[in-house]
Amino acid sequence: MSTLPLSTFAAAPELADVLPPRKERSKIGMFVHRYPTIVIGGVLLGLILLIAIFAPLLWTVDPTAISPARRTRAPSELYWFGTDMLGRDIYSRVLYGTRVSLTVGFAVATVASVIGLFIGLCAGFIRVLDTVVMRIMDGLMSIPSILLAIALMALIGASVQNVVIAISIAEIPRVARLVRGVVLSLREQAYVEAAIASGTRVPKIIWKHILPNTLAPITVQATFICASAMLAEATLSFIGAGTPPTIPSWGNIMAEGRALWQVKPFIVFFPAIFLSLTVLAVNLLGDGLRDALDPRLAKRI
Repeated sequence: MSTLPLSTFAAAPELADVLPPRKERSKIGMFVHRYPTIVIGGVLLGLILLIAIFAPLLWTVDPTAISPARRTRAPSELYWFGTDMLGRDIYSRVLYGTRVSLTVGFAVATVASVIGLFIGLCAGFIRVLDTVVMRIMDGLMSIPSILLAIALMALIGASVQNVVIAISIAEIPRVARLVRGVVLSLREQAYVEAAIASGTRVPKIIWKHILPNTLAPITVQATFICASAMLAEATLSFIGAGTPPTIPSWGNIMAEGRALWQVKPFIVFFPAIFLSLTVLAVNLLGDGLRDALDPRLAKRI
C-alpha cells in the first residue's frame, strides 16, 4: 500500500486568510453612526448660517424696497416667495431675517451663559453668597420669561441690542441655577476637599477643578437658550415689542402678514418654516451634544 507524502497534508489555511478583509469603518462614519442628531442638526444649522452670510449673493434685492404696484403678489418665477402688502420681496426679507434671528440667538446664548456661569460658580462655592444670590434668581424665575422681556423692552425701547439684553436677563437665572447645582455636587468630591485642606485659594480651586467640569452641561444648555432666544425674538417682534419694523426679521414679517393670513397665507408661511427649521436644527444639535458629553447617556457602537 502506497503512502502519500507528508507535503500533501499541508496545514489548512486560516479562516481569516480565506475571507476578504473587513473594511474598517472610517472615523467620520463612526461619528455619524454614533451621533446622528449632531450631524443632522449641525448640517442644517450650517446651511442656515451660510444663507445668513451670503444672503446678498443669493439673488436677493433690497429687503426694504417698497413697490405699491407689486403688492401681495403670489409666489412665482419672478417673486419666489411672493410680495407683502408694501410690495417688498418676501424671499429677500426672509433671507436677511436669518441674520437677525441667528445674531439674537447666538448673542443671548453667549451673554446668558457667561454671566450665569459666573453667578452659579460664586453662589455654589461661596456659601455666604448662596442664599442671597439664589433668592434673587428665584425671584426672576418666578416671572414668565416672555413677560419679563416685554416689560424690559417697554423700558429700554425697541432695537436688536435691547432685545438681546432683555432676553438675556430672562435666561440668566436658569443658567445660574444649573451651574450652582453642578458646583454643589463637585465641591463634595475628594479632590476638591483635598485642595481646600491643602490651603489652595478659592479662585484657583474654581478655575482648576470646578470650572472645567461645568463646561459640558453649560454647552448643552447654551444650545437650548439659543433656540429659546430665537423664538422669544420672533414673539416680541410679532407683538410689536421687539425689533423695529424697519428691520426685516421673521417675527416682523409674520406680524405684517397676519391680517391677510386667510387670503395670502404665504406671507406668514415662509418665515414660519425658516424659524421652525432653525429651532429644530439647534435643538437637534443640543440633544446630540448632551448624549456626547454625558458618559451616562453616550451610546455604544
